[in-house]
Amino acid sequence: MNVFGLEVNIKNVPLLDKGYIPMAAFCKAFEASAKDGKDLVIAVERNQGFTATRKVKIHGTAAMLEADKVYVERTVKMLLWAYGGWKVYICGDDAIGAFIADTYKIGGAREFDAEFMGRVYETDFAVEVLPLDKAPAEKSGAAPVGRHLDGCRIGFDAGGSDRKVSAVINGEPVYSEEVVWFPKTNSDPDYHFDGIVAAFKSAASKMPRVDAIGVSSAGIYVDNRAMVASLFLKVPRDQFDRKVKDIYIRAAKEIGDVPLQVVNDGDVTALAGAMSLEENEILGIAMGTSEAVGYVDKDGNITGWLNELAFAPVDLQDDAMVDEWSGDKGCGVKYFSQDSVIKLAPRAGITLDESLSPAEKLKVVQGEMNNGSEAARDIYRSIGVYLGHAMAYYGMYYDIAHVLLLGRVMSGEGGDIVIAEARRVIAEEYPEIANVELHLPDEKIRRVGQSVAAASLPQIG
Repeated sequence: MNVFGLEVNIKNVPLLDKGYIPMAAFCKAFEASAKDGKDLVIAVERNQGFTATRKVKIHGTAAMLEADKVYVERTVKMLLWAYGGWKVYICGDDAIGAFIADTYKIGGAREFDAEFMGRVYETDFAVEVLPLDKAPAEKSGAAPVGRHLDGCRIGFDAGGSDRKVSAVINGEPVYSEEVVWFPKTNSDPDYHFDGIVAAFKSAASKMPRVDAIGVSSAGIYVDNRAMVASLFLKVPRDQFDRKVKDIYIRAAKEIGDVPLQVVNDGDVTALAGAMSLEENEILGIAMGTSEAVGYVDKDGNITGWLNELAFAPVDLQDDAMVDEWSGDKGCGVKYFSQDSVIKLAPRAGITLDESLSPAEKLKVVQGEMNNGSEAARDIYRSIGVYLGHAMAYYGMYYDIAHVLLLGRVMSGEGGDIVIAEARRVIAEEYPEIANVELHLPDEKIRRVGQSVAAASLPQIG
């Protein structure tokens, strides 16, 4: 297949998406073609000066300019959503740098990305073009977080439909409760605050004291502050800034002056998996309403990266489905969530009533699966092919030994089919990652619940 002047070899394409162009296959072809080309450094800087760098080669010729632009722009996109950053550096090519600056500006094609990152890091997004010898150095921010089991701890998990809290004494949960709440539809931040405090106090009442509080929460958190979070979707921006950004810090003070750690729920899921498997280098992917991702590195640390791979590129085909939020196409959310099932169902010949909610549409397909429908199986086979290719691409940015796959899309027989297909694609096309193990949660993993893993986040003393 010819893609931007490159011959891209793809042995496995999804049965229901014949036009799919996986980023991993494109990058492999591009990098082989440009191996004798021009040096370029791409870097992204986030909070506290932490910087991720990527040294690449581009063709640097007029004939391959379009391929160079696509490769660099998609690399910038992946770096931003994997690691996070308010500033992008393009070092070694002024023309490519100018193209990225024009793309990632207000009014540019990637305006959403620029505005989002500016909000997360509370500073204007910027692109700086530098000579190659002025490229910034890598600066890592990984630090030990979690697996602390000493003392009397509160673990809180803020979900979109229920909130869970556990009282944990020396690693053993002595009390847990789950309460239904409606954070995504409530515009009053006091509703959220009161619910969080009520959960904290409930757990605190079951222990002689509280030594630390750990929080697992959907959204992006920097220094325990909520920067962007769907839990507070309906809260007006001015109220968000005044009452939501420090909501967990304020709630913890209601309990006392104790260590607090707030971490994205995807990272806590990966941590729970690491604690259960007693392994590291774990990427956790939850396929539900969206694609939620977390990561634990080789040292068992949570890195402080964004890991928002729902917005990261996985497909280069021109007519890939567009993500309604970001306005970009070919992003993970349309391949590794219920949206993917809904997208593929009509292509498999399964009609879905448009009046149904996305979750109800997923249940229709799962019902077809339970009835032995080959059409439904084809949907999951296609998602499995997506996943096999995506794991090779994710593996360019993460050191991965284990992948923990969760979420309602992965439940039942469909999850087994997805894993089987992904393993086949990896074995046939990406032998360099053949040692990566794919897991569905078993009883051993479930024993370390999300709220219990959250309780282990802060270090005491």
